[in-house]
Amino acid sequence: MSRRLRLLSAQLPRPAHAAKLRALCAAVVGVSVLAGCGALPGSPGGKNDITVMTWAPVGTNATNMPGMPGMAKAYARWVDSTGGLAGHKLTVLTCNERNTPAGAAACAREAVSKKVDAVVGSYSQWGQQFMAPLEAASIPYIGGFGLSSQEFTSYLSYPVNGGQATLLAGNGQQLADSACAHTALVRPDTSAGDTLAQLLDTGLASRHGHKATDVRAPEDATGYETQAEKARDDAGDGGCVTAQLGDHTSTFFDSFRRLTDDGRDVRVSSVVGSIDQPLIDASGGADGLFEKALVTGWYPDSSDPVWNPMKKVIAKEAFEDNTIDAANAGVQTTWIAYTALQQVVSSIKGDQVDSGKIIDALDDGTTVRTGGLTPPLRWRYADMLGAPGFPRIVNADVTYQVVRDGRLVAQKKGFVNVAKTLVGSDLPTG
Repeated sequence: MSRRLRLLSAQLPRPAHAAKLRALCAAVVGVSVLAGCGALPGSPGGKNDITVMTWAPVGTNATNMPGMPGMAKAYARWVDSTGGLAGHKLTVLTCNERNTPAGAAACAREAVSKKVDAVVGSYSQWGQQFMAPLEAASIPYIGGFGLSSQEFTSYLSYPVNGGQATLLAGNGQQLADSACAHTALVRPDTSAGDTLAQLLDTGLASRHGHKATDVRAPEDATGYETQAEKARDDAGDGGCVTAQLGDHTSTFFDSFRRLTDDGRDVRVSSVVGSIDQPLIDASGGADGLFEKALVTGWYPDSSDPVWNPMKKVIAKEAFEDNTIDAANAGVQTTWIAYTALQQVVSSIKGDQVDSGKIIDALDDGTTVRTGGLTPPLRWRYADMLGAPGFPRIVNADVTYQVVRDGRLVAQKKGFVNVAKTLVGSDLPTG
């Protein structure tokens, strides 16, 4: 069945159901009150509710992102207090993805069973497990965190950032620009981690020829002494150690900090989601290991005024929710994903909105503007990067940040585009 036929078939049940309801209403109470009966229950003025889901791992031994479902719930409270999502009541369901393939699949099955209109602003590395059920049910996946390859290959995925591909390629360029003599990458020994070294190397190669040493590490270890020593030895004097282990990045750098000083000057680095301001504060601020650390992000640093609208919503709707950190990349991605949803729904003509109409609006070129958090986003075929393994990237921008006086701030003003680096690279396609 063609993609268009699949999408059309996904739209048929809900309008058909509404037509049956109106016919039944007319038969029971008469034509004179049909106008009042035309609105579906709980949908004032004839506009239907919109139900979406946000999932993320919570309470696991690996990376946790409780702020993402927290931000989604706060957004729903805020938007409903201001008239709804383009006049529609927004209901947000959440699911604990548990950082496992089974957990990701279970969340996707729940989304299908609850007939959600979209999955928005979610986190999972298990794209193979969650994307297939969503595709079968024609449910769009909007603004995922960008961990899995399926988020950049599935025809129903609409990413708002360039995922790990842009972060690692950008981190490679940032490190090369900073004259690292050699680089060691510490990353999870998982399928999602397998491509990270190659991605980093694409960025390094854009400036010079050396490749990073690939140091594999358990994703949920309680200590990384062996990996820390290997990374420092491989980086050498004047080199850089960059680590991407999610929540366990702090555990790795704690092990790194405890190594006996051997007199070599080694600079540390990472990407957003692995190093953030709370970790820098907890590690001693300006006097800690992360002073002068290089960090690659997707978005402007958290002190930039462009984040003020999100911070106001957090202050109003989630002041006491300590899981929501405005500096967290997951929280920021969720905010951007819901901003995209709002503008897409606003572009849809007519009172009824469902998954099919959201997909059509996205595919037909609705432009999303995020107030400077990203470039304008649009998901037509012509807008996609087409990079090997990541064809659906529409935002190849990253930001260079640095820890200065204990604060994570912009190292370079504005965005750095890594599209040419990715398109010209020989990346895996699986």
